[in-house]
Amino acid sequence: MARVLIVEDDVAFCKMLETFLSKKGFQVSVSHTGNDAMTKINESFYDIILADVRLPDKDGNTILKTVTDKFPKTKVILMTGYAEVNLAVDAIKTGAFDYISKPINPEKMLETIQKALSGKEEMQQKQTGTKSTRKEITPQDTTSYVGGVSDASKKLNDYIKLVAPTNMSVLIIGDSGTGKEYVAKNIHDQSKRANETFVAVDCGAIPKEIASSEFFGHIKGSFTGAVNDKTGHFQAANKGTLFLDEIGNLNYDLQVQLLRALQERKIKPVGSNEEIKVDIRVIAATNEDLKKAVENGDFREDLYHRLNEFSIQVPALKKRKEDLMLFANHFLEKANEELEKEIVGFSDDVLELFTTYAWPGNLREMQNTIKRSVLLAQDKLITTEVLPNQMHIATTEKESYSLFKNKNEQELILDALEEADGNKSKAARILNIDRKTLYNKLKQYDIKL
Repeated sequence: MARVLIVEDDVAFCKMLETFLSKKGFQVSVSHTGNDAMTKINESFYDIILADVRLPDKDGNTILKTVTDKFPKTKVILMTGYAEVNLAVDAIKTGAFDYISKPINPEKMLETIQKALSGKEEMQQKQTGTKSTRKEITPQDTTSYVGGVSDASKKLNDYIKLVAPTNMSVLIIGDSGTGKEYVAKNIHDQSKRANETFVAVDCGAIPKEIASSEFFGHIKGSFTGAVNDKTGHFQAANKGTLFLDEIGNLNYDLQVQLLRALQERKIKPVGSNEEIKVDIRVIAATNEDLKKAVENGDFREDLYHRLNEFSIQVPALKKRKEDLMLFANHFLEKANEELEKEIVGFSDDVLELFTTYAWPGNLREMQNTIKRSVLLAQDKLITTEVLPNQMHIATTEKESYSLFKNKNEQELILDALEEADGNKSKAARILNIDRKTLYNKLKQYDIKL
């Protein structure tokens, strides 16, 4: 059983990580200060140290330097905020195994920990000649997908079933938080590569200085801080699927390298003269208008077409009203499991608020809202008192299609007709009006179908 020390001053967040990792079979200890962590490290051996960069008395880099010098067999993984990426890059040069950005995705954190442990085992195998039987835990072991029952969801799922069995590159387009990674994982799960690795990469979180190393790997000594050989994302995804999230954030130089790797299906680790063949399927995702980026010269047109052999549009949550409670109940179940609570459902006021709220952050916002509410809930039901204030403020009137109160009435009608594929009866239901009222409005605005 691997021993993990979590060093984090946010007590609630630390407890969540402790519960999650304990359920995954790790022996977990926690420290809320750097000094307490150093005491524990000197008293006991830990396979993994998961430390926040910012602590009240010491920073994570101080712990890292001590561990690197005194306990070289222990792997250190740093947790950083977005503004601390430069600190993380310095930490990797100092000897950190990796860093993960906040807010933490538990599945990605688990994947990073398992990679660190796999590296330790490979070193032991070289020394003893033994072979490991450990199965690497990757996101596909823990990710679940809710298909939905709305027309928008059915259309999305039909596209997934259509393209999944092929080897085509897929570009997933959708607003932030709509669940693009879940869609990518579902494509992988229904593909011929389902039993192989699914590697998810957040292109927006990779610093430019180490991007080539992250994607293609490096060999020991190739640059300052390269104390070990590193396997890049392409090689890690060999035979499986490589998911490139927020692909529009890649800098132009890396776009050139990525295009070459996709065309030739070969990679060259940083500092190496040897090319490595890779067999991968690429799925990319973006919340930007890549066509506009191509026109502006910010994104290579040849790379865009290489990635966009088939495109899928993921609908916003506000266009999946019939799926709201499916997702809400799913997130409630997940939150109960992670936080070890037994909340049974939502009050009637919460249900009404859920249906009228716009959910600008889409599924991610809903998941975070429900998780926070489960943590704060004192009774068996989630009540409006534990919901974020912005939900109460933003829902002064029904967000959906409130006619006669909205100056953009004509635009709302056109949106509803588009969502209903021109079906007037369905559009009327979306608008929450009767068909006669809709016909009168169509005549008033001279809308012809």
